[in-house]
Amino acid sequence: MRAHYLQHVPFEGLGNIEQWLDANGYEITSTQLYESVGLPDLNEIDLLVVMGGPMSVNDEEAYPWLVQEKQYIREAIEQGLSVLGVCLGAQLIATAMGARVYPNHEKEIGWFPVRGVATEYLSTFQFPASTDVFHWHGETFDLPSGAVRLASSEGCVNQAFQMGASVIGLQFHLETTPESAKEMVSNGRDELISSRYVQSEAQILSMAPVAYLSINRLMGEVLSFLSQRTR
Repeated sequence: MRAHYLQHVPFEGLGNIEQWLDANGYEITSTQLYESVGLPDLNEIDLLVVMGGPMSVNDEEAYPWLVQEKQYIREAIEQGLSVLGVCLGAQLIATAMGARVYPNHEKEIGWFPVRGVATEYLSTFQFPASTDVFHWHGETFDLPSGAVRLASSEGCVNQAFQMGASVIGLQFHLETTPESAKEMVSNGRDELISSRYVQSEAQILSMAPVAYLSINRLMGEVLSFLSQRTR
């Protein structure tokens, strides 16, 4: 099995996802889009993971590779590939499938709860009724046609969605480790302007190890769910 991930900035890598992929026997390859737009043949990969980043999906003039990336994501979904999008990655899935991405009415940066949304479909991933997760985003998205909302929060209605049996977009970061949280804070400190859903650097970095274990465990469940549906 081969997992390929798309990385948009050096400080937003796989985090705990890498440990899960290693433990489950995946070969891991990647494209660093800030260096090169070398994208592998979709027939040669089993799982596509689209990571986060500080840019907007609408910044095609500043980041022209976004055009090719969106097309690649759309083709992956149309071919039935298992696809996971994290934060910007979820927004890229949404826009690739025709949905709108735009500024949210609130920035969410830090540790805040999301609520699982019960669905009538047995084929959808089920989030806990409420769980604290790590956020870092200023934009949101409309649900693509046919997508099912999986999670929501007070600050952002669309926190997670699923398309078909094998595509999941997460607005929040379940892959975060203490090390990756420090990297994000170090590179995004200027965004930490206190507001209702923006925590201070001290608040973000003071979370106990158990908080990271909890979100990493949930990410493992998401990845297990998708791996069972790999073509």
